[in-house]
Amino acid sequence: MTDAVDTRRSYLAEVYVSLKPGINDPQGLAIRDGLRSLGYAGVEAVRAGKYLRVTLAADSSDDAHAQVTRMCDQLLTNPVMETYEISITALNDH
Repeated sequence: MTDAVDTRRSYLAEVYVSLKPGINDPQGLAIRDGLRSLGYAGVEAVRAGKYLRVTLAADSSDDAHAQVTRMCDQLLTNPVMETYEISITALNDH
């Protein structure tokens, strides 16, 4: 009996999630106001978001990107209110 060899590589997906334009951003407003109260009067606007790091095994960078896109659409983001950008980096195998 032979064991199947997993030829997939590890990838790091960095996901940047932000609110769509026109969506109210109370956290961004609070940050803006806090910065202004600290003397940063030139701060006109702040939009808050979230940053996610997902490490996963995949057959290729394209496969990793496709998997993370599905993750974003199914769970990691609210497609009605948020947009996202994905960056994929291959990790060194040791």
